[in-house]
Amino acid sequence: MHWFLRFPELASEHGARLDHVTVLVHILMLALFIIWGALFIYMIFRFSQKRNPKADHDGVKSHLSSWGEGAVALAEVILLVGFSIPLYSERVDDLPPAEDSVVVRVIGEQFAWNVHYPGPDGVFGETRVDLVDLQTNPIGLNRDDPAAADDVVTLNQLHLPVGKPALIYLSSKDVIHSFGIPEMRVKMDAIPGMLFPVWFQPIVTTEEMRQRTGDPDFNYEIACAQLCGLGHYRMKGFVTVHTQEEFDAWMAEQQRLKEEAGEVDDFWT
Repeated sequence: MHWFLRFPELASEHGARLDHVTVLVHILMLALFIIWGALFIYMIFRFSQKRNPKADHDGVKSHLSSWGEGAVALAEVILLVGFSIPLYSERVDDLPPAEDSVVVRVIGEQFAWNVHYPGPDGVFGETRVDLVDLQTNPIGLNRDDPAAADDVVTLNQLHLPVGKPALIYLSSKDVIHSFGIPEMRVKMDAIPGMLFPVWFQPIVTTEEMRQRTGDPDFNYEIACAQLCGLGHYRMKGFVTVHTQEEFDAWMAEQQRLKEEAGEVDDFWT
């Protein structure tokens, strides 16, 4: 069934459970399609005008259809209460501790994803609307704030370590966007004026996925799944999943670049 549904390659820890629920839903849909289709064909012949030239106003006395509808309702309740609600609750209410995660802010705009890391100190620098400049400071980072000294900001590039929860806080600067990474089985709307958390744990590095797919140019993509304007088609970001050592080296390199840039106002990662 997984092969038949052509799921994207799986790269997150929770994705297998989500795929399992999706398969169960499709099995129920397939069963309903076959049963109701067969019943429809049966009724066409059983109650044709040729076999029933005179209408029977008493109708069918059997309660078989009622039992069938009850069985379908029971299956839907089991899927909802037994699988979907617990999985949804875990993803929404049971967030991983920040100290055990890579915490990142992702700010959507027409038509790009701005990624904000707190840096080695783990504290996000202050951001202000009046400091926003599309060319030099797209998230409005207050560079006079000491906590912002080691912050890292990237454009359309999200770097994460494998095997560690990624806790991402989503927001938007303009219209509704939708942050989606198919291989990670995550999708969440980014709504102006609101901050939404979404989390997942990558289990396959980018390099491992390239080997698995046989595509040396493979990259995890961040797709905007909400029509957000004329440039919606080009609102695409990329996720690079590293080993922990590679991620630490990448973060250290960003700090080195900041030091070399001398924290000038037009520095941009």
